[in-house]
Amino acid sequence: MKKLLLAAAVTFLATGAAFAQATDTLAKISERGAVNLGVRDSSGLAFTLGGGKYVGFHTEMAERIVDDISKQLGKPLKINYQVITSQNRIPLIQNGTIDFECGSTTNSRARQKDVDFAYTTYVEEVRIAVNKKSGIHSVKDLNGKTVATTTGTTSVQTLRKNERAQGIDFKTVQGKDHADSFLLLEAGRADAFVMDGSILAANIAKAKNAKDFEIVGETLSVEPIACMLPKGDEKLKKAVDDSIVRQIKDGSLAKLYDKWFMQPIPPNNVNMNMPASESTKNAWAHPNDKPMEDYGNK
Repeated sequence: MKKLLLAAAVTFLATGAAFAQATDTLAKISERGAVNLGVRDSSGLAFTLGGGKYVGFHTEMAERIVDDISKQLGKPLKINYQVITSQNRIPLIQNGTIDFECGSTTNSRARQKDVDFAYTTYVEEVRIAVNKKSGIHSVKDLNGKTVATTTGTTSVQTLRKNERAQGIDFKTVQGKDHADSFLLLEAGRADAFVMDGSILAANIAKAKNAKDFEIVGETLSVEPIACMLPKGDEKLKKAVDDSIVRQIKDGSLAKLYDKWFMQPIPPNNVNMNMPASESTKNAWAHPNDKPMEDYGNK
């Protein structure tokens, strides 16, 4: 019996050690000499210019986080950019393929069961993008229409909640990523695209006929956007949070926001003209990792 208990104890300790080792991302980064960074290719906060070039507010912020981690570890770090989607981003965090991601992920209580989040760096408002000729101006106008959204996003649930609340009925089609969802709208296969306002604005800005589209209607949901981290990795979370606080305090995060939302941006040099909301400014003034449910969303 004692031998069995001893064996069980050894197994438990070994398992605990393995778990602790598995969640020590900073140690893996140091050994590898590189950060496997999850990025998006068609988000408003992170997108690609093609040819392996990834840009945007959250991408550049993440690169600065890597710089700070490099200083903490005392060695130069390479960045391996890994394109992720709304569907695979959590599994890729969980299986260690990416060390962390800074794209356009909403911090929610459901997701907090599987992953952790850094401090909120952008507070998003979910809106509706339409062709200007559609006649759609609010959620009620979606009755009987076809609405696009992106697979694996919180906007799917937001749509259904509004559908029930407003007593309307519409068909949904889901794109595999944000660019695909916007293409459904652009090609006329959907009457509207419901998603984060920054994502809608970025896709409109990149459209061939940007002037044909507009963002309309009421705010459907207010959602905190944050970098997503492996569950339980306190050292990595502290390193990322410390870098975000540093960028807030020295003013570089606000300047970075201005660069990507208030000035002409590539590839078409379109100005998105989206001043930081009061909710975003408040998140910077009071760093926190509160989920979307704490923002009054039900």
